[in-house]
Amino acid sequence: MAERLASSASLLPSAASPSSSTRRAAVASGLRLRPSPSRFSQAARRVRGGAGAAGVVPRLRVVRCMAASEAAQLKSAREDIKEILKTTYCHPILVRLGWHDSGTYDKNIEEWPQRGGADGSLRFDPELSHGANAGLTNALKLIQPIKDKYPGITYADLFQLASATAIEEAGGPKLPMKYGRVDITAPEQCPPEGRLPDAGPRLPAEHLREVFYRMGLDDMEIVALSGAHTLGRSRPDRSGWGKPETKYTKDGPGEPGGQSWTAEWLKFDNSYFKDIKEQRDQELLVLPTDAALFDDPSFKVYAEKYAEDQEAFFKDYAEAHAKLSNLGAKFDPPEGFSLDADKGAVATEEKAVADPAPTSDTNGAGPQPEPFVAAKYSYKKRELSDTMKQKIRAEYEGLGGSPNKPMKSNYFLNIMIVIAGLAFLTSLAGN
Repeated sequence: MAERLASSASLLPSAASPSSSTRRAAVASGLRLRPSPSRFSQAARRVRGGAGAAGVVPRLRVVRCMAASEAAQLKSAREDIKEILKTTYCHPILVRLGWHDSGTYDKNIEEWPQRGGADGSLRFDPELSHGANAGLTNALKLIQPIKDKYPGITYADLFQLASATAIEEAGGPKLPMKYGRVDITAPEQCPPEGRLPDAGPRLPAEHLREVFYRMGLDDMEIVALSGAHTLGRSRPDRSGWGKPETKYTKDGPGEPGGQSWTAEWLKFDNSYFKDIKEQRDQELLVLPTDAALFDDPSFKVYAEKYAEDQEAFFKDYAEAHAKLSNLGAKFDPPEGFSLDADKGAVATEEKAVADPAPTSDTNGAGPQPEPFVAAKYSYKKRELSDTMKQKIRAEYEGLGGSPNKPMKSNYFLNIMIVIAGLAFLTSLAGN
């Protein structure tokens, strides 16, 4: 974490802020100086006998900075987002918010924030006014109260948190998200317009590859991410595509109108691929870029797969969404952090409690013998194990024998054996 140096004493009115040389040294070392409140100046004058001691350097105290976002506040914000989703049905627009903030990334530009990506830039008017972002002002209005409530999180993290939460709450897969994204600070840092995909390009497949390859994504990820159109509607007054309303959207939920890609447009599943493949319902939207998923030979392999196998779609989508959400981001700490990092340990602990190891305590009844499994003793073994020897010995002693004394003879059985033997020999002699 970075460290800030804050002045805790100022001896002269002209020294209320650090000198220019001190500020330049601080900037060069990555530190920031800020003047202390005037009450510290007054205290310093009383201690040192008043102002006038020219050249005296103010005492400094170290203030440690936290990560870009605080995990506890992110977790609380996630719960607030869930409540908003329950009442406003805004899943689709929150997904779009996160996507459009990160989808401006250009892998050919190394510098941050010039490379674009998930940096919170979408909150500024220059980017919000891009044609592809029409209507996203409504998404910002929904989550701005959450940002005000939790000032310890960045816009970049909040946008991606809202997007991921919307997917999961709509029935989608659990996404392997990480957080700690740093925000840009000024509108001048917004990326230029034209980096987001267009719905109706002249060559849809080539356009999709041009846009997503620039981000570092491949054909499989393009198709998987397109599957998020299972959520939401297209409104002609915003995108220029779709019908004003259909039988699936005329009554909401939420604000009525628009044309959806699927009948259940607030449920995340693989119906998007099924509906495009069948194209039986004219009430459902199919954009040129949607149709390209089954027209292009490479895209079609994945689209067919996802139409048949929802589990495969969920797996690939979860990885692609998480990758998209990290594009271009600058993390603090550099490796980011997960909000669910401790779930594995908790699950292991719960399993240990639910399935305790067996103990030798049997309420005074003594140790219980283990179940006999023949293969355990006989498979590829040249001699009996000690456990098997003990079992045989127990059976031997149960019939009256012991290690120190032979088992009692059964005379009747012996006589019968002798008679049978003599009869057999007599039969052989007669033959």
